[in-house]
Amino acid sequence: MLRFAIRRLAISALVLFGAATIVFFAMREVDGDPAINQLGPDADPAAVEALRREYGLDASPLVQYVRFLQRAATFDFGESFRLNDAATSLVLTHLTATAALAATAFAIAIVVGFALGTLAAIRPNGFFDRVVSVLSMLTQSLPSFWVGIMLILIFSRFLHLLPSSGAGSPAAMIMPAVTLALPLLSVVLRLVRSGLLDVLHEDYVVTARAKGLSETRVVGWHAMRNMLIPVVTVAGLEFGSLLGGAVIVETVFAWPGVGRLMTDAIAARDYSVVQACVITVAAIFIVINLVVDLLYVRLDPRVRESV
Repeated sequence: MLRFAIRRLAISALVLFGAATIVFFAMREVDGDPAINQLGPDADPAAVEALRREYGLDASPLVQYVRFLQRAATFDFGESFRLNDAATSLVLTHLTATAALAATAFAIAIVVGFALGTLAAIRPNGFFDRVVSVLSMLTQSLPSFWVGIMLILIFSRFLHLLPSSGAGSPAAMIMPAVTLALPLLSVVLRLVRSGLLDVLHEDYVVTARAKGLSETRVVGWHAMRNMLIPVVTVAGLEFGSLLGGAVIVETVFAWPGVGRLMTDAIAARDYSVVQACVITVAAIFIVINLVVDLLYVRLDPRVRESV
């Protein structure tokens, strides 16, 4: 188990290094000069050059890359060109809002997905199962920005029940969280349904019923625990994807999270903030993957014996 964890940590470090390298060179291929963006197109060339020297942009790309890696090793990404604040501090400040949104969306997807998937599996091919299956495919296929706009039109513009943007109250989180949760909810629902259908006719489930155990205990304990592995794996990976999907949702609902911070930084060619955002999200995604792998080993004895 320890050897497996160390091996996964080494692979994770290489992935994070690759993400840092890609985002560094990709940002420098984007048209536009950060110094000109900050000072304006009519700025004095001497002032532009002075600002470039201040942020180290006058050095060669290789020198900038080495400096970037040295500072990134201590989680120091420099200062924002646009906001005149430490990029790390800006990301951590906005990360709280993104984490709250992603955690709420994840909770909605898991709770509702498990409940609907279980109910659909108990009576397969019934009316409820058919309706849930169609709705799950529909919600997963709809783009998040369209769903968000429709929710704003219905619940904010017409019904005046929920705020359309910002994070001023708990109610403001409902629509962005639901929008972000729908694709994952559909995945969890189908996984739970198919997983339960696979195990409900296994011998150990039949034996549990023969012992006189209630259907709730048979499904909730004996069947559920044996179909958790694919659900845990996919749900864990999708939680990392929620952070990436939050970029669109945060833009639609003007949610003050990392996604919105990153889109604004890309438009302004704010290298430090973009690099800090991408590497932070990549690090979180890698940690989640590592935790999922360890849980997988813990849940499945067959995997545990092979590592």
